[in-house]
Amino acid sequence: MKRSGHYLRLWLACARYSVVRTMMFRGDFLMWSLVELFWMAVNLMLVGVIYRHTDSIAGWNQWEMTLLVGTSLLIQRLLMGFFWTNLFEMGRNVRSGAFDFFVAQPGRLLFMVSTRKIDLDGFLNAPIAIGVIVFAARQLGLDPPPTQISLYALFILCGLAIHYATLLLLISLVFWLQSAKGIEGGYFSLNEFSRLPREALRGVASVVFVYTLPVAIVTNIPARTLRFGIGWTETAWLLGATVFWLLVGIVVFHRGVRRYTSASS
Repeated sequence: MKRSGHYLRLWLACARYSVVRTMMFRGDFLMWSLVELFWMAVNLMLVGVIYRHTDSIAGWNQWEMTLLVGTSLLIQRLLMGFFWTNLFEMGRNVRSGAFDFFVAQPGRLLFMVSTRKIDLDGFLNAPIAIGVIVFAARQLGLDPPPTQISLYALFILCGLAIHYATLLLLISLVFWLQSAKGIEGGYFSLNEFSRLPREALRGVASVVFVYTLPVAIVTNIPARTLRFGIGWTETAWLLGATVFWLLVGIVVFHRGVRRYTSASS
């Protein structure tokens, strides 16, 4: 309990620093918030345009697809708010030797690397993503019980954990490759598949993005749970994938740290 309180205080101190720094550059904060809001709007408008020409995609109607896209946007906003900047800065810090700063911090290295900054623009647009999800659920006539809503929230956290773990895994390759260029764009391209129904991915795409990489399940399983109810097989699948990818990401990170040569050596 003492250790948990210690890390909570560290995170709160880092959060306060991030808020103060963001407020010093309000124009930049507003610009990026609007950019992210525009990007979210484009994704939703694309759904509307597609469904002007069809009533169903892989068995999903317009509001089911909106629910899926809203789920994807919510997970990505949380990822941006909590972890995105931290993990990509880690790659730059390893190359420059500034990673020494984190090695000397009063806490576990992975915690300090992952949580030093928060991005308020990501959090600012998270309520909008929640609004999209609620609106889509209303259009579908859904009235899920508290248990179903709680499980949906748990799945959102699982999706966030999987995104964090896979991003940590990819960025940790910098300990071997000395460069993380292209990972950001590649990661965004890969996660375009998270806004597709699982049934639309067939053949090789299904093997890669459903069963090999956890791209589709992080959004499809939460959305299906809210739409169709609790599926215990899917629940076990997502929870198992969360544990697996977290373990893989953490192991790769710590093995990479062993290879790190500080700027002073």
